[in-house]
Amino acid sequence: MLIRKPADIRPSEITSRENYLNRRKFIQSTALAGSSLIAGTAAGSIVPEERRARLTGVETSEFSTSEAPNSYTDITTYNNYYEFGTNKDDPFRNSQEFEPRPWSITVSGHADKTGTFNLEDIVKPHVLQERIYRLRCVEAWSMVIPWVGIPLADVIKQFAPQSAAKYVVFRTLNDRARMPGQRSRVLRWPYIEALTIAEAANPLPILAVGLYGEVLPNQNGAPIRLIVPWKYGFKSIKGIVSIDFSETRPRTSWEIAAPHEYGFYANVNPNVDHPRWSQARERRIGSAPQGALQSIFGAKKQPTLMFNGYGEQVAHLYDGLDLRRNF
Repeated sequence: MLIRKPADIRPSEITSRENYLNRRKFIQSTALAGSSLIAGTAAGSIVPEERRARLTGVETSEFSTSEAPNSYTDITTYNNYYEFGTNKDDPFRNSQEFEPRPWSITVSGHADKTGTFNLEDIVKPHVLQERIYRLRCVEAWSMVIPWVGIPLADVIKQFAPQSAAKYVVFRTLNDRARMPGQRSRVLRWPYIEALTIAEAANPLPILAVGLYGEVLPNQNGAPIRLIVPWKYGFKSIKGIVSIDFSETRPRTSWEIAAPHEYGFYANVNPNVDHPRWSQARERRIGSAPQGALQSIFGAKKQPTLMFNGYGEQVAHLYDGLDLRRNF
């Protein structure tokens, strides 16, 4: 699949790595004043409704990698988002008419605070953080993406999960009229993903609402998606409309579709191959030699890191677990 710049993206709209990294130095941080999920605060985060609107009050996170991010074009035109099609350029082409606002999320299950909340109710009590994370996909390609979001652990605390909550289950929007890829039978809809409560409480996962300092594009999961940087990309569910605190482990979408290929944990593990290809090495999108065709096959190969390089922060979550059987 060639990585190409769509004809209707103007050169002026593409942020270069150099300009972006310089601009990050001038982003001002804002303080979080208050923590009520329902009431919100005057100083809380606001996510504009306009496409490509700048996000304000964004803090730089200590968890970011020092690697240079991929270009805005790489990140927004080479995507997995089956709700809008299975080809890598389908999400960009098929999501432009999608309207992600207004948006609400239903919270249910074993938690003290449940109900249906507007996106603003969930985001506003928190300060937005920029986290430059590696993204590793099971198809053996990777990117580095400057996400903007809020820590999942902080959101989980706001809902006050009870002791019976062992898993956090996410579902995406189920709307065949607005998401044409759902008319296919490639997956059972809606898309379902889940984390253990311990994984969700780790400081690394975020609920992303933007990238490159701007509102999250449709093709990348607008208006809100999960990012779990030590797992393969299919765990980072997009277009979230429900969060359920469950006592029992659910069967997630790819487990249902291909249980011998996609396990519940989906930790990046170079020692456990996909049945149809090796996971020991990866191709970094955008790394093809100057002048070469920008395709996944032209990109440079590099060793895959255990837990995608985040082992120091997350390896303890799997102590005693056989990661070959629990893949």
